[in-house]
Amino acid sequence: MSQSRVLPMLGAGVVGLGGYYIWKSSGSPSAAEKKFEADLHRGAAKIKSEMPGSSHTDARHEGAEYGKQIGSKIDDAVSQADKTYSATKSQAEALAKDTKAEALKKVDQFDRTVEQKAAEVKSGVSSWFGSGNSKK
Repeated sequence: MSQSRVLPMLGAGVVGLGGYYIWKSSGSPSAAEKKFEADLHRGAAKIKSEMPGSSHTDARHEGAEYGKQIGSKIDDAVSQADKTYSATKSQAEALAKDTKAEALKKVDQFDRTVEQKAAEVKSGVSSWFGSGNSKK
């Protein structure tokens, strides 16, 4: 008589569990099955959440670290863009200053030429009408 008692005990446990779910669902087998599946999913989720490396806090921590790395890369890119912008801006300002100085030189040269020509025309016109050296 060396029969194992494990199999009958396991069978009794399954029958008892089935009876419990049918009793909780008021005798409806489909509702009992859905309740059993929901409890299985809830239990599996709880076990997964308690396993190391797969909890929400670990995922949040990993996400935060990843976010810091990405943030650092973005900060570096923004810093580099700012440096490039500053260099380009100073070059553009220097070019604008040089261009303005050249334009002012050209305008001054044009003004001198116009004043010189105006003076020549004035003296020519004055000589036609007499410049006040007339004898009485």
